[in-house]
Order: sequence, then C-alpha cells, then structure tokens
Amino acid sequence: MKVLVIGSGGREHALVWKISQSKKVDKIYCAPGNAGISEIAECINIKADNIAELRRFAVDQKIDLTIVGPEVPLTAGMVDEFRKDGLKIFGPSKAAARLEGSKIYAKEIMKKYGVPTADFAEFTDEKEAIKYLQSSNIPIVVKADGLAAGKGVVVARDFEEAEEAVHRMLVEREFGEASSKIIIEECLMGQEASILAFSDGKHFTIMQSAQDHKRIFDNDMGPNTGGMGAYSPAPVVTDKILKEVEDNVFRRMIDGMNKEGAPFVGVLYAGIMITKDGPKVLEFNVRFGDPETQPILMRLKTDIIDIIEYILEDKLDKIKVEWDKKAAVCVVLASKGYPGDYEKGQEISGLDDTKSLKDAVVFHAGTSLKNGKMVTSGGRVLGVTAMADTIGSAINRAYSVVHMVSFDGMHYRSDIGRKALKG
Repeated sequence: MKVLVIGSGGREHALVWKISQSKKVDKIYCAPGNAGISEIAECINIKADNIAELRRFAVDQKIDLTIVGPEVPLTAGMVDEFRKDGLKIFGPSKAAARLEGSKIYAKEIMKKYGVPTADFAEFTDEKEAIKYLQSSNIPIVVKADGLAAGKGVVVARDFEEAEEAVHRMLVEREFGEASSKIIIEECLMGQEASILAFSDGKHFTIMQSAQDHKRIFDNDMGPNTGGMGAYSPAPVVTDKILKEVEDNVFRRMIDGMNKEGAPFVGVLYAGIMITKDGPKVLEFNVRFGDPETQPILMRLKTDIIDIIEYILEDKLDKIKVEWDKKAAVCVVLASKGYPGDYEKGQEISGLDDTKSLKDAVVFHAGTSLKNGKMVTSGGRVLGVTAMADTIGSAINRAYSVVHMVSFDGMHYRSDIGRKALKG
C-alpha cells in the first residue's frame, strides 16, 4: 500500500520510521517532510495546511492511507475534505478537532461530561479579565483560546506577570486570532504527564505514559517551548492513576463526543496534572504529541498500520496493542535563541555516525539539505531518542548519542528524564 504522512517535524519522522517497519507498506510519501524523513520516504513539496493540493495529490497518486501529524490541518477540516473523495485518512473530523482548536470548547465539554479539570473563566475584555485576576489566587494560568504552537500558555507567578500576559494576548494579540479569547484558570500543582489513546469513536486503547519537558532550560526554567524532550513510561503514572484517567477522562470524553455528534477517531492526547486530589486534565490535543511520539513509538511493538486499519473499520477492540517493556528517552537539540528568534542554516555534523546504532534513532525536526549538506532549518532541530532496560540507562544512552552530534549554537536540556529517577 501507499501511505502519505502530513507534516515536517520530529513527530512525523517518528511516524514515517514506524510505518516503514510495516510489511504492508510499499511506498511512503511525506508532505512536506524534512531532510531526515527524505532518507526513508519521498518528500513532496506541499505545505501541511494546503488541504486542496494535498487532496489532489492523494487522488492522483491513489494513496491508500493518509496520516495527519500536526493540529493545524486537522482543525481546518482536512479529514472531512479527504473523506469527500472516499480517501482513507487517519485523524479526527473538524468537529472533533475543536477539542484542540478551542480551549474554551474543550473546557465546556469537560465540564458537561464530568471530566476533572481546573476551574476556569473565559474573557474577551482586558478590564474584565484583570478584575477577575484581582480576586484570584496566585499563581494562576492564562491561556490563549486557539492554536499557538504550544506557546500560548503562561503560568503567572505573580499578579504583574498575569496582567502582562492578559494584555499581550487580548490587546496586543500576541497569537493573532488565537488570543482574541482567553481562559484564566486555577494553577494545578503536581507532576504533569502525557497520556495518549487510540480511538475509533467508540472503543479506545491507552498508549504507554510519557512525560514532556516544556521549559527551555534545566529545572523547568525559562519560557515554554513546543517540548525539549520526553520519556516513557512516566513512573508518576501508577496503575491506579492510569485506571482513573481511563475511566474519568478517556471514557467520559469518547462517550461525550459521541453524544455531541462528533465521534473522536484518531489519537486523543490528554495533558494530565497529577494533583493531591487525583489526575486532572490540563488540555487535550487531537494528535500525537511532539516529542512524546518519539519515545512512545519506539516502544510500540504492534504494526501501526494494523492499528490504524482496525480503527478505521470501527473495531479497535479486536486488536491487542503490544508494547516493549523497555524505557525510551528523547532529548531535543534546539537552535540558539529558540523559542524566540533563531538562526537557520547551521551545518550539522556527526549524524552519519549515529545511523548504525542499536536502539537509538536521531529523529529530524527542523533540518534541510543545502549544497548536499545537512543544515538546521527550525527551532527544534533533532530529537535524539534511545531505548534501554531502565529509564536511567535510556537517559545515559540518549545523552551519549547527543554528544556525537553538533552544530553552531546547539542547545539542549541536560536533565531530561531526571524526575523519573526521584523515588
């Protein structure tokens, strides 16, 4: 079969890598892809949000299955458009993708169906928002309603920081239309975990847990990023917590979205805060996370194409999804200045030495080829991912590979996975 993957980041490289292991797949295309992906798939120069052009390509090439990586085309209705032509595509409909496209909508659905989450209020007016802040407990969280590439959340440690975040979002429109509405919500305390599930709209199966590292610097300091690294499994997600998340989050959301007339088909990602009162949802994403996908897919033993086919046939309950008991760790290598302004075009060295390594893969997130040389082309450049018997040994393995790679201004956190080692 011929498979088309939509997207260009580390998540998509991990997807293409996993798909390439399926005996069912003869040819993989990726649009637009990146330099690393081009080594195992044919990259097509069509942007991920150009739905009309991608649909035309899928029809012309007789693509058997399309898998959507990023949130933007999903929230814009790519799945609905492909289905009009009878094309097989994996991902939620536009109606179901609103769970990520609008934080306010997601909160309303959670409230309606009893999914545990933080108390919140929504605002479009700066004065009303600041009035609300004045009577709220600090720290407090300010979020843009719409998509902001993982950067539309401010955890304000004092009133001035919260006030400034409100002004930047509502008045200065830091995230454009995405911050025309905001949410202000209580700040949940605890450890965060990422729990993802495959869903066919009725049945779901939870993947192995993971923990992301959002802040740019060690010890969770500095501004939020799209993610600086992840590991799986997350020891903080005990069997008891996983059962609570299964029953009180995924079961209620999958059933709830069905009742709303928007069955959720695809990957539902719950960002969970494990508080003293139990697990509560911070946010939902409607696709694989990045960089959580890298360690999670490294541990997936079942053919991902088999899983997707069962989902699209509404019989996910008929397949057993198997996982490697080993742990996996991903360390993101970023450009100097990220998540702010950063330079592109820095030559990357050492990658060839990593290609023959066992249980270690360097996934490309922001790379391109220039005059035959691999160069940086994004804020997050590479995701060095390694698997080993324990999280501690997987951390050591990942960082040993990190030290094999270099480019000017390369930045990475040195503490990815450290929380998992604390008893």
